[in-house]
Amino acid sequence: MGGPGMANGNVRRGTRVRTLFLSDIHLGYRHARARELNEFLAGVHAETIVLVGDIVDALSLARRVFWSPEHTQVVRTLLARGRAGTRLVYIPGNHDESLGVFAEMLQTQFEVHREWVHRTARGERLLVMHGDQFDGIVSCPPWLTRLGDVLYELTVRVSDRVNNIRRALGKAYWPLAERLKLSIPTSVRYIEKFERVAADHARAQGYDGVVCGHIHRANLCRLDGMLYCNTGDWVESCSALVEAPGGELQLLRWPHAALAPRRRAAGLLADAA
Repeated sequence: MGGPGMANGNVRRGTRVRTLFLSDIHLGYRHARARELNEFLAGVHAETIVLVGDIVDALSLARRVFWSPEHTQVVRTLLARGRAGTRLVYIPGNHDESLGVFAEMLQTQFEVHREWVHRTARGERLLVMHGDQFDGIVSCPPWLTRLGDVLYELTVRVSDRVNNIRRALGKAYWPLAERLKLSIPTSVRYIEKFERVAADHARAQGYDGVVCGHIHRANLCRLDGMLYCNTGDWVESCSALVEAPGGELQLLRWPHAALAPRRRAAGLLADAA
């Protein structure tokens, strides 16, 4: 599905892109798929890398300190890309916005912004933001939020163990937690409302589209003519958004298999971005 402007597809090892958007890596969280991300980064080289929030999970680190060599390697790879000439842009999210000292340190290597405007090679202006700005608008009752947190942690733990076994057997990553989340109607309604609010916000600000993360649901589609892009995450879906040299936007999922478009994406325009 897709066309010359917007697509869901594959990338070959050594692929060069104009822009790579990553979010919700959650370094410091025990169940982050840092090993898969390192393998992904080894195969994609970008002129600009935009980190769209929740790169480090300060909330998880505050509860339990966890940091593996794979987490360190992600940071080293990003810094090495910066030294090699890649432009690095960091937009803090709700899990890493408290890392004030860390952000100050990053400013020697990264451009740090709360929001950022990206202009594609085709000239379209995309508002880039983590997405936690909409938490006050897209909300759930407190009891449902607490229940959702418990169920989420459980499904992520199960998914993590299943995929560790699959990896040992040489099988591809399976987004079990994401599949379970999308089987719950309440979760789907929340996601759809978030997408609509984000797209409407970008429209009201005069942009051509929005790029965000936060809800761990990768998507690339048009909503009433507005381009909505969600990078996904590296806990559940292992996905990223890339802009090809010609300006085409594409969602990629490790290990570089096409992301299945949702029904609403069936109306994608050929000249989307």
